[in-house]
Amino acid sequence: MTKKNQNTIWFLFVMLMLAFGIGMSIWTVTCAVSLPVQESNNYMLKYQTADKDINKIMALQAKFDANYKIELQNATLLTLDEELQNTNAKIAQQKPVKLSLGKNSFDYAITTKSGEVVKNAKVSFLLTRPHTQKEDQKEEKVALNGSVYTTKAIELSNKGRYTLVLKVEINNAIGYSEIPAYLQK
Repeated sequence: MTKKNQNTIWFLFVMLMLAFGIGMSIWTVTCAVSLPVQESNNYMLKYQTADKDINKIMALQAKFDANYKIELQNATLLTLDEELQNTNAKIAQQKPVKLSLGKNSFDYAITTKSGEVVKNAKVSFLLTRPHTQKEDQKEEKVALNGSVYTTKAIELSNKGRYTLVLKVEINNAIGYSEIPAYLQK
């Protein structure tokens, strides 16, 4: 092999590697741009706010849990089949609430530890889907209906996973309830 042929082969090899690197960079940027980034809305707050104030949020939650409790009333729970259960989870899975196609309303009992109904709570509700905020439906003020706080009817048409989030403010304590839900067709 002559010196000229050897130089040509190295030149082609370097150019091929350079083209491959540029092609992979373009592909990476294209894939990254095509996947939208969704902000988390844990604790019904923007991620940055929740991250900054997490110690305060946890202290208010502990204060709430020491004096009050939140229970979802009149809800049908789904039983997960053996193959659908996550056996690798380190935390016990909560059974999801069964949602129905069309209008859904939720009743929450907010009581003291002794069982007395709390009537002066500021309650807000959020129906959200994991990993997206497109279909969020928020109710800022949930009304007391007898002894339970009842949300307004929410129209659901897309099957899949949801999360029922309730935020309760009583005096200087704030409590949260996050319950998984599922809509089957």
